[in-house]
Amino acid sequence: MKDKKILVVDDDLNLLDLIKIRLESSGYQVTVVGHEKEAKKLVARQNFNAAVVDLQLVGQDGISLMEELHRAVPNLPVIILTAHGSIESAVDAMRRGAFTYLTKPFDSRELILQIERALEKSRLTGEISRLRQLVEEQYDFGNIVARSEPMHRVLDQVARIAETDSTVAIYGASGTGKELIAKAIHVASPRKEFPYLTINCAAIPENLLESELFGHEKGAFTDAGRKKPGLFVRAQRGTVFLDEIGDLPLALQGKLLRVLQERTITPVGGEEEVDIDVRVIVATNKNLKEEVKKETFREDLFYRVHVIPVLIPPLKERKEDIPPLVEHFLSKYGEQMGKKNSTITSAALQKLMLYDWPGNVRELENTIQFALAMCENGIIDAELILPDSTGRSPLPTLNEARAGFEKTYLRNLLKATAGNISRAAELAGKYRSDLYNLLKKHGLSPDEFKQ
Repeated sequence: MKDKKILVVDDDLNLLDLIKIRLESSGYQVTVVGHEKEAKKLVARQNFNAAVVDLQLVGQDGISLMEELHRAVPNLPVIILTAHGSIESAVDAMRRGAFTYLTKPFDSRELILQIERALEKSRLTGEISRLRQLVEEQYDFGNIVARSEPMHRVLDQVARIAETDSTVAIYGASGTGKELIAKAIHVASPRKEFPYLTINCAAIPENLLESELFGHEKGAFTDAGRKKPGLFVRAQRGTVFLDEIGDLPLALQGKLLRVLQERTITPVGGEEEVDIDVRVIVATNKNLKEEVKKETFREDLFYRVHVIPVLIPPLKERKEDIPPLVEHFLSKYGEQMGKKNSTITSAALQKLMLYDWPGNVRELENTIQFALAMCENGIIDAELILPDSTGRSPLPTLNEARAGFEKTYLRNLLKATAGNISRAAELAGKYRSDLYNLLKKHGLSPDEFKQ
């Protein structure tokens, strides 16, 4: 009940009573007020998990009240009620921070559904903030950007799985930030006070990799002049991150499988088994299922590491994250280079948004670092962005550009309306049948956006 406190603000007292009855019957703790002044006083004194605000109030409009409430409680989800069905008002409310809007008369079931979604978003935002604070405190990873929906899903996963002790497999192309996510899992876990050790399975020769992982006894091989504990022993009670697990030699895959099954290791040249207590996180830019088919990766090991898969989307699929990433890198490298308060022109930012980023976040970081080094007066112009990329991101044809815009618009429309076709058609100025035809053309389903 403590996470279901709802504030309702409306000057229609009959409607307030009706909403209160319906919400309380669904298990919510509801406070209703008929005047915006009362609402401001209550929010200053009490904690609410969501608010339902009428667009037309006694002394001001609901959107301006929402903005005042947000100044007091920035992450408070606000649902706007409007009797006018005004597209302009609805769009303005969403643009200025409303979670969603409902047009009177509305179905109480739809109101309850939207409140549940608002509470879930609020919970997720809180988890991500907690996770980011934990990570930034220890690693200063301000570039875990979660503005885009795909990254919100990733960080929600991280927040959920960090408390478990299961093996995690992180998948993603090079430069997407797999190690960043692995460290976030460790920092948010009960093992955070213990070591976090990492090794790149593709960067060390096979004859040395076994010793690095499992350790060796004195005299186990040439140059083994002393006993050396391996990664798994040194990370006791902490986390081991095995990067590029898809490149682990087959001979060592069997030994790693035994470690995961038995939770013991045997150092090279040793006979006694050593018990280990570590959490294992692996990462790869390969498709391990395909590697199993090609017999370059053991099937039994695949099922041992593929317990909780986390997929990091490429930057081209989360371009909403580019502007905040750019700001982060400008701040980071601007200070290092003595170019604080450097800025980027809109033309340069547009060039960044149009590029497909095969090197992902790492390539974007290098691009901003280069542009900062080369810019004058702290202003990055378009000519400093990707000067050699002409052939790598060709200008699309008009039809391709139109189709791309249309699909992006439809996706954003469905996101804004949570898959509600009636509302989407109203916002788009289309008949429902025409909108369905457009969605079918682009392979989109409203059901994908209803959660």
